[in-house]
Amino acid sequence: MTAEERRVYVLSSKEYTEETIAVAFAKTSRSPESFRVNADELSEESASRFHEKWVVGYGHSSVAEHAVLHLAIENASRLSMEYIEGNRFASYTEKSTRYQKWDTNAYHTPREIIGTQFEENFHLITQNLFREYLRALPLLKAEIERSFPRKEDETVQAYDNRIRSKYVDHARFLLPASSLANVGVTINARALEYALIKWLSSPLAEIREIGAEIKSVALNETPTLIKYAEPQEFMIQGQRNLRVLTKNLDWSKENRSPCALVSAESDSEDQIIAAILYRHGTMSYEQALRVVKTKAIAEEVLQKAFQGIGKFDVPARELEHSRITFDLVMDQGAYAEFKRHRVMSQSPQGLTCALGYATPMLFEKAGILDDYERAMNSAGLFWNELSAWNLDVAQYLVPNGYNRGVLASMNLREAFTFCQLRSARNAHFSIRRIAQMMVVEIKRVYPSIGKYLTVEDESWQEIELGYFSRIR
Repeated sequence: MTAEERRVYVLSSKEYTEETIAVAFAKTSRSPESFRVNADELSEESASRFHEKWVVGYGHSSVAEHAVLHLAIENASRLSMEYIEGNRFASYTEKSTRYQKWDTNAYHTPREIIGTQFEENFHLITQNLFREYLRALPLLKAEIERSFPRKEDETVQAYDNRIRSKYVDHARFLLPASSLANVGVTINARALEYALIKWLSSPLAEIREIGAEIKSVALNETPTLIKYAEPQEFMIQGQRNLRVLTKNLDWSKENRSPCALVSAESDSEDQIIAAILYRHGTMSYEQALRVVKTKAIAEEVLQKAFQGIGKFDVPARELEHSRITFDLVMDQGAYAEFKRHRVMSQSPQGLTCALGYATPMLFEKAGILDDYERAMNSAGLFWNELSAWNLDVAQYLVPNGYNRGVLASMNLREAFTFCQLRSARNAHFSIRRIAQMMVVEIKRVYPSIGKYLTVEDESWQEIELGYFSRIR
């Protein structure tokens, strides 16, 4: 008897529904038939009955991970993007503030503010931010052109492509969180069900409406797997209670550090090195740990583990046997890039004007520093008034240049990935500053492993001096 020939193929959504594909994969645990045979035996009705019984009835939710949806969301606020992209098990591509430009009226008006005493001023302040943004673009561009002149053989289009992010990067500090954006989302039905529960339980009307719209269109693709996603009273009440509690506490004003190391496991280096030995040997973990602690082998293990590693290579998975936590303060534009690192555990604070704003030096060089500060200060003053009425809605007003806090915990493998990617010269200068600050702390608390964290030869102090008139 000869072994059967290996087969690799795609069960395409062009041939089968997403729910049918999910059942075909689920049946392989008990059926000897091929995936295609299993799929061909199913109808939409039988697939629905399977999911109703096993996924909904018995809680075998992992089956729903095989049903994948591609969602297109257009003309939603950048604030809503935070809620939409706040789910770890999904992929997102969003309209970039680094490469695209916004029109004057390209912003969302929150439903909660319509008809209130704040509506008129909301439009006035928001439109003023957009006017200053559009007025700043050509002036900032002219300043960039003086520093980065066009090459002799460079076309006009190629030149604009090369320098666009350099001036748009600065102008975006003025864009408020109400600015409209588009995002493409690829997500499986299991993750989508939980995401829908969160969106439908949001304190913001826009997010609840987006959740309802996504559920409506997604039901066409996965009619069974997400139909029970509903608002969750536990989430709604919890958010409401904690908002009241924190608002009533007497917070003292303090000058927060942009990068405070909250905690780092002191013996993580030994644990990581022992884990590397463990993976490639037959000893117990305790034996490996004793060897690392008592013999001069630790450095040799690291040398062999990191030997030949390149700039874009991922370090050994054993670096995940660690935990480091930072309390970070960065401008909202930087956080828009920081949030993409979803392997981390992130607890972002809400958008606020309470922590001051960053001022890029290019505004001063272009002669529009006063205009920038007037627009930012006007937004900050109105935010104070609006946040006393509704702290959630006030977030729509906050420009990208204002600072916010985020508590971030990660393992060293993710820390390496983040720092190497976000310290690169083509990364935005705001996120480069944060990445370089984190590098300093990582190398301080993990000296043996930290020396293998290679980043651009640029300090956070150089970034501050080279790009900012002030940070807050």
